[in-house]
Amino acid sequence: MQTKILLPEDHIPKQWYNVIPDLSSPLAPVVHPVTMQPVSPDDLLPLFPMGLIEQEVSTQRWIDIPREVLDIYQLWRPSPMYRAHRLEKALGTASKIYYKYEGGSPAGSHKPNSAIPQAYYNKIFGTKRIATETGAGQWGSSISLACQMFGLECTVYMVKVSYNQKPYRKSMMQLWGANVIPSPSNQTNAGRAILAAHPDSNGSLGIAISEAVEDAVGREDTRYALGSVLNHVCLHQTIIGLEAKEQMALVGDYPDVVIGCHGGGSNFAGIGFPFVADKANGKNVRVLAVEPASCPTLTRGVYAFDYGDTAKMAPVAKMYTLGHDFMPPGIHAGGLRYHGASALVSQLVHEGVVEAKSVHQLACFEAAVLFARSEGIIPAPESSHAIRGAIDEALQADEEGQEKTILFNLSGHGHVDMQAYDDFFAGKLTDYDYPEEAIRESLAQLPKVG
Repeated sequence: MQTKILLPEDHIPKQWYNVIPDLSSPLAPVVHPVTMQPVSPDDLLPLFPMGLIEQEVSTQRWIDIPREVLDIYQLWRPSPMYRAHRLEKALGTASKIYYKYEGGSPAGSHKPNSAIPQAYYNKIFGTKRIATETGAGQWGSSISLACQMFGLECTVYMVKVSYNQKPYRKSMMQLWGANVIPSPSNQTNAGRAILAAHPDSNGSLGIAISEAVEDAVGREDTRYALGSVLNHVCLHQTIIGLEAKEQMALVGDYPDVVIGCHGGGSNFAGIGFPFVADKANGKNVRVLAVEPASCPTLTRGVYAFDYGDTAKMAPVAKMYTLGHDFMPPGIHAGGLRYHGASALVSQLVHEGVVEAKSVHQLACFEAAVLFARSEGIIPAPESSHAIRGAIDEALQADEEGQEKTILFNLSGHGHVDMQAYDDFFAGKLTDYDYPEEAIRESLAQLPKVG
């Protein structure tokens, strides 16, 4: 009875998979936040190095991974896949459940899959310093690690509620040499404006992005880095699904449904996009994104052009959005707080190629506890959304008298997220449906494009 499905180091994929050539229609253009005209590569140069801009707009299906990046990937890749025998037994399900585990990276999540190449392309471009943002802290710790490996300075604007809830994520960033600033801060015009209007603001990813973008464009030696949403970030993460397909083949199996949690889209794209390619080639596979009910971007947002940040400094993209001034509730403990979604994921959802559902945080933490008590691994709260989705799929299959093969991405461990578990056990967490009125108010501020 095989539990771990492992690949040797020489089976690390040598190329990333770009889903853009397999879309059924072209992506909508990214729009300049001031002119409301499609951006050019020159417009993006104050934010990103040319190597990443080229990947952002590439229509090439396969993009080579640089040797310098592969050398660092070898610290934790290929990541293991597990057959969840003990979870299956706990559920009493006839279905097979597999999970791809990304918690073995130095930062404990999938985020270094993109942080390492982003730091590499900035290094060879001549960048000296990275400005970025982070919510729960997985991205912030990952880009701090990557900057340390390539000799870059790093400043992280961390959403204030997470800065206070997750102090050890902050400690990880500082351990790897980053300067960590709670956002909104008094370090930028965007932060000062928010604090003037809302002195007790918990912060949001939209606000933190505004601060990081302002920081980056204000200094010649600095570029901006983003841990999710953008095409090149989704591209880098596809190494997860590419490995998973080879691992499934090793045990002679193939999933009926592939599941990832969804915040901005990087984790979901990583596990899901390589299977979208199979779907485009006729395979019968469902690809499911699971998001929090308190931040229901894909399931209750609108598919429209919106700013990527609160201060309207970042480019405008067509995506599912709750509105750029969306503010997640402070009681939300599961991460995945972004107001928008990857343009690629959004288009695939809009066209019905991939599915989306939302789940409540108490059900997610219940799933995480069951998983930890059966499989032994403590999941990051973000990952618990995918676990909930996998459990629901298995239980539904049992009700229907079916046996499914289910694959989900366990995107990271929860070793530095134990406060959320403490709050769950103490009964301090509650379910929260984001109010429809608040969504309507936020969506009324969408930009007029076209």
